[in-house]
Amino acid sequence: MYIEQVRNSTNSFWLYIIGVFILGVVIIIGNIPFGFLILAEAGVDAAQLTLAEQMKVLPSNTTLFLLLLPFALVFGAILLITKLLHKLKLRELITSRSKVDWKRVRFGFGTVALSFIAMLVVGYFIDPESVQWNFKPKLFALLVLISVIMVPLQTSAEELFFRGYLMQGLGRIFPMRLLPFVITSTLFGLLHFTNPEVDKLGDIILITYLSTGFFLGAITLIDEGLELALGFHAGNNLFLSLFLTSDWTVFQTDSLFINMSEPNVAAYIIGPLIMYSVLFLVYAKKYKWKNYATHLVGSSKV
Repeated sequence: MYIEQVRNSTNSFWLYIIGVFILGVVIIIGNIPFGFLILAEAGVDAAQLTLAEQMKVLPSNTTLFLLLLPFALVFGAILLITKLLHKLKLRELITSRSKVDWKRVRFGFGTVALSFIAMLVVGYFIDPESVQWNFKPKLFALLVLISVIMVPLQTSAEELFFRGYLMQGLGRIFPMRLLPFVITSTLFGLLHFTNPEVDKLGDIILITYLSTGFFLGAITLIDEGLELALGFHAGNNLFLSLFLTSDWTVFQTDSLFINMSEPNVAAYIIGPLIMYSVLFLVYAKKYKWKNYATHLVGSSKV
């Protein structure tokens, strides 16, 4: 069982507290280069800038790299903490299977990528002026290089921490899976509450962030592994980085297309909910999921 993978490790809960503290220090250190360069460019006014404004100070590719850098460092730190502090294999942090199922990772990646491409095509035909072609060969080539390397590190770091390390650690102190599921999903949503989208759409967008956290948490627990979530999250963020961005989202890149339309709050809440529901059913059918309640709220004792 995935959440119980810690049973064979040095897994007293206080070690998880130490691990979380170390990761917090790492992410602070990782943010120093971005803060330093923003301060160097904007001077004393940097402290008055919102995150959305800070993201326009440096070239977009530089900004993207610096924003993803802390997560790359966290990814490496998680690997070391897992091996040295908890005596766990990386596989045990990812899956309950005998080895990582890369077909599941690819399927999670492919389904979200196809979903976004379909929505982009439909949106273009409904309102062609809402999408603007933005291909800049040299900048896009550099964007591809940065995104292909750094985005999977960023998304994997988030998945390994929230639905791997933290969820398994909480499984040590809570007898049922429900609380680790709810706590990690909620924290994941709250983490994204500092995104620039909140300034544009308002606090109500938290619904989307929370639904994303609960969707990824649910497919992880029911499927007894992180593979689908790893693929989904990487596909989601790579699409937003490479194919479609806007001037008010967390990824402001030299992507192939720019979304020129004014954001519709209802669409940004209802759209993801529909997509998550459809993909959940697709995954459930393909992998023959059963006993949802047991997987989500059942015993997590080790």
